[in-house]
Amino acid sequence: MSNNNILSFKNLSISFGENEVIHNISYHLNKNEILGIVGESGSGKSVSSLAILGLLPKKISKITTGSIIFNNTDLTTLSSKSFQSIRGKKISMIFQEPMSSLNPSMRCGKQVQEILLQHTNLSKQRAKQETILLFEKVKLPNPERVYNAYPHEISGGQKQRVMIAMAIACKPDILIADEPTTALDVTVQNEIIKLLKTLQAETKMSVIFITHDLSLISEIADRVLVMYKGDIVEQGETASIFKDPQHIYTKALINSRPSLETRLKVLPTIQDYLNNTTNHKIISEADRKQKHKILYSKPPLLEVKNIEKEYISKSGWFNKPTSFKAVNNVSFKLYEGETLGLVGESGCGKSTLGNAILQLDKATSGSILYQGIDITKLPNSEIKKLRKDIQIIFQDPYSSLNPRIPVGEAIMEPMKVHKLYISDKERKEKVIDILNKVGLSEAYFNRYPHEFSGGQRQRIGIARTIALQPKLIVCDESVSALDISVQAQVLNLLNELKEDFGFTYIFISHDLAVVKYMSDQLLVMNEGRIEELDDADVIYKNPKREYTKKLIHAIPKEL
Repeated sequence: MSNNNILSFKNLSISFGENEVIHNISYHLNKNEILGIVGESGSGKSVSSLAILGLLPKKISKITTGSIIFNNTDLTTLSSKSFQSIRGKKISMIFQEPMSSLNPSMRCGKQVQEILLQHTNLSKQRAKQETILLFEKVKLPNPERVYNAYPHEISGGQKQRVMIAMAIACKPDILIADEPTTALDVTVQNEIIKLLKTLQAETKMSVIFITHDLSLISEIADRVLVMYKGDIVEQGETASIFKDPQHIYTKALINSRPSLETRLKVLPTIQDYLNNTTNHKIISEADRKQKHKILYSKPPLLEVKNIEKEYISKSGWFNKPTSFKAVNNVSFKLYEGETLGLVGESGCGKSTLGNAILQLDKATSGSILYQGIDITKLPNSEIKKLRKDIQIIFQDPYSSLNPRIPVGEAIMEPMKVHKLYISDKERKEKVIDILNKVGLSEAYFNRYPHEFSGGQRQRIGIARTIALQPKLIVCDESVSALDISVQAQVLNLLNELKEDFGFTYIFISHDLAVVKYMSDQLLVMNEGRIEELDDADVIYKNPKREYTKKLIHAIPKEL
């Protein structure tokens, strides 16, 4: 182990039962460096990092060959007891999902304080002061309030900062950050990246930053390591990997993300690169203008007029009720065959607006005209018929599918509810046809949701939505949790289905690169109001409002 190395993987293989998931990998982490590990779900990036801390599931996994050397100690030989003095103190980890990593029944400050009391000789009082200092260091607003707050009382970005404070509390030598910004807004993500870079520069700790987002890696890492199916396919300095990727998989990862400059007709997927079947056809500005001329010559399919959604909170017995406008005087038109992009940070009101259009959460005032009829005034019996026409694709397909119903039955269910087709035999034929359309075969009809990958589950969610042949589909963060190549496949599928069936989309997301790629018009929301509404390309080229500029500026720019 060279003097500059703090951690070395030597020919490490890991198996789950008979199945080898990590194949003989070797790499090192230098002192005072940020190493980016990039790859898709199942590539082995998280599994290999859990091995560093001895956190692999004991009964089902084992390290079959190799070693992990940290400060001249082979971590693969340590007992659980020996790890206790290393975890949190010498090597610590920020997990992907802060809500499930924090104890919901314990105040945030106490959770960080507990680490300090366990690994240092500080008194309770000193540990509390140190915790508040750490909260200041990770730039939490009002550290005293966060110290006394429970996890559910603070935002996602703030929860992630509490996790970072916990991870750096004992000034570890190595910090492992496993997808620490995946579910966060682009602006919050930008802040967390800056924070990690600042903390690393101050403390000189070594950081392993794990993500499936290459453009994010380009902003933070000194060196990059690319993993694919349990192998390291490429590693080197960040700049050289981006300027001149050698492996076809790295090239595919870099190019599968929608570009902010050009609009391809079809996004290239990993498989396209591996099979050498990429299609680089560009949608020109003239094509777009021609399409828009036809689109906007017809009457609107949906017209939202002065919609407001107000929530009243009654906190405490004697306190006056306070009101909060989640959607504040929003108006826009949506045309048949159009994709309207809806962007903004968490809490800006975009999902509340989507729910009001879907009549899942009634608006407080204003009107929503669908094909000229104000749907806010419809009786429940009419709303049930409307459900067939206006559908939603959810963010998390797993929690929106019943785990005990085979997916074929789940797709058939809404057809039965709305009395589509004459018999179950005919419905089953239609379902098989729809499964084929979303890139799944008939063989999947009797399988259960847990037997599918994230990308396949999202396809099943889309199949269930299109089974009713709706006219308008609200896509609520429907690709945000997907790997970059699966995301490309799903976006291509949505565009394909739009062409085939003439769908109209409201596409809600906090990923601005994706929204720009998908959208005709773009609606930017902030604190319940519309900040900007215009052609998506016009807004990206020339944002008028400071808020929109801030959102665009926060998008990770590849080298």
